[in-house]
Amino acid sequence: MTNLAPAPSRRIPYVLAGLAALLLWAFGAVADEVIEGDSLAFDNAVMAFFREAGNPNDPWGPPWLEEAMRDITGLGSFTVLGLVLVAVVLHLALSGKGRTALFVGFAVIGGTILSTGLKMVFDRPRPDVAAAARVFTASFPSGHATVSAVVYLTLGLLLAEAISQRRLKVYFIGLGVFLTVIVGVSRVYLGVHYPTDVLAGWSLGTAWALISWAGYSLLWGHDRRPTTPRAQQ
Repeated sequence: MTNLAPAPSRRIPYVLAGLAALLLWAFGAVADEVIEGDSLAFDNAVMAFFREAGNPNDPWGPPWLEEAMRDITGLGSFTVLGLVLVAVVLHLALSGKGRTALFVGFAVIGGTILSTGLKMVFDRPRPDVAAAARVFTASFPSGHATVSAVVYLTLGLLLAEAISQRRLKVYFIGLGVFLTVIVGVSRVYLGVHYPTDVLAGWSLGTAWALISWAGYSLLWGHDRRPTTPRAQQ
């Protein structure tokens, strides 16, 4: 009797697309709360948590922590992520992996355009506190949170697929998630974003990364195989 059920690897793109749909729904829910003004109490409470009591213009903690947060937030800047993009795309192209290079470029550039466009649509003002970092665009959604999610999760998925050891797969994906999270938290700590900006950015960026990966897997998934380390001689 012929088994018509798709193989587990064939189902993965559809699972990713389903997760992306849930994340896009979450983005819409957060956006609706922001538009209606219902997120203000939550935003103010979280912002106050990261500020010194009685002084909303001073981030909580010693000076070295504020400096560390500025360093961390740089991991989500367009400059750093742009350099990472160029380095990865060139490596893939020189390795003869032109399709993968195009995929990474499409995912990152597409996510950046999406984030910038939505900022223009919502045009939310930045938090009314003395920020510890310079900003040049609107607040919602957070561009750092969105694009760092796209870049770090996409690279985490690429690295995870290239190997067969499950522990390393978990490590690479977990590292992508970790970098995305700390960049987003740093934006709230520094006072340049409301927490709902970051939550929306995480949802949007992760959804875009999953959609891009699902499409890539459907188109060229059969061409890729994980590599296994050679046994020691």
